[in-house]
Amino acid sequence: MTHTHDEDPACEVAHSEAPAEEAGRTLVAVFASPVADCLLRFGAELGYRTVLFEPDPGRRLGGFTAETEIGDYVDATADVVLTDHHREEIGPVLRDLLKSPARWIGIMGSPRHTGPHVQALTDLGVPPEEIARVHRPIGLNIGSRTPPEIALATLAGLIADRNGRPGGFAF
Repeated sequence: MTHTHDEDPACEVAHSEAPAEEAGRTLVAVFASPVADCLLRFGAELGYRTVLFEPDPGRRLGGFTAETEIGDYVDATADVVLTDHHREEIGPVLRDLLKSPARWIGIMGSPRHTGPHVQALTDLGVPPEEIARVHRPIGLNIGSRTPPEIALATLAGLIADRNGRPGGFAF
């Protein structure tokens, strides 16, 4: 007996019976890192237009062309993830990203400590309400430890946020 079901567009996509909708999503991974590598590869599989932003021309990821300046690719469809919270450029990079129309901006880091971005942005004169736009922690709370796990949790959190689902640490 063949299983029948009500027509559900999501089900049809899962069975390759209908094309997935173009979501018009951009994923910007900031700073060349192992997590950025995984974010960009997994993000492309999920239908994101992926961009690596690395202001240091001496740092690169194999297989990815890096943008060295914030440009038009950081538009209203952009989810931006800073993948290294130890870089000296965090303050200026975030200050400039907060001036962009990016949909979402987050930085990796443990929720047990105040993020270094807070002081860096404060020192640059960024108002507290703007600093509060930077999400931290990011992703689903699944106990991620490796770069692929961190990327997976981050992307799942972004998808939940885009779809108005709880996800993340508020779940």
